[in-house]
Amino acid sequence: MPRTSPALALDALLEGNRRFVSGTPEHPNQDAARRTELAPGQDPFAVILGCSDSRLAAEIIFDRGLGDLFVVRTAGHVTGPEVLGSVEYATSVLGARLVVVLGHDSCGAVAAARAAVEDGFAARGFVRDVVERVTPSVLAARTAGLTADSDIIDEHIRHTADLLLERSRLLSEQVAAGEVAVVGLGYELAGGSARLVATHGAVAQEEGTPA
Repeated sequence: MPRTSPALALDALLEGNRRFVSGTPEHPNQDAARRTELAPGQDPFAVILGCSDSRLAAEIIFDRGLGDLFVVRTAGHVTGPEVLGSVEYATSVLGARLVVVLGHDSCGAVAAARAAVEDGFAARGFVRDVVERVTPSVLAARTAGLTADSDIIDEHIRHTADLLLERSRLLSEQVAAGEVAVVGLGYELAGGSARLVATHGAVAQEEGTPA
């Protein structure tokens, strides 16, 4: 799609998700012509920082195609320097207008962090690093009196969106200038729908709005 505003970028994602949920996907930009068109360079309209869960393929659940989305995925959508650099590259160099933190129910990383906090479960290897990065979200949810899995996952989505803006001065300046928006979406594995959990910047959707 042509260069657009953060609000229109979010609308395009949610409209694609509605098509996916209803079983009427259009599969745009997935043909040979699009592949040839993109060979000289890319022009994604949104960045998706999503969980690596195999059930969370962004181009499928938002019914998009080649060149539409700049996708960064880590277990539990945890952030580090490589993630921050990738997001900044997409917004400042490629011109993406929207940054989406995409979480989901039944998240293994959140469940592991909760087990670590509540039961003293210790993950092995580098999985421990992932758990440690998710733990602040679990602790924040506990402090707020949130105990349901869905509420803890929403808190982790909000925390990740906040962390992007706290750690990236470039991104926070783009949001303040109205050039980029950062949103958090929660995805339902069984139904396939995405709902708004957090917003930063110029988007008109209300938090909690289903796709």
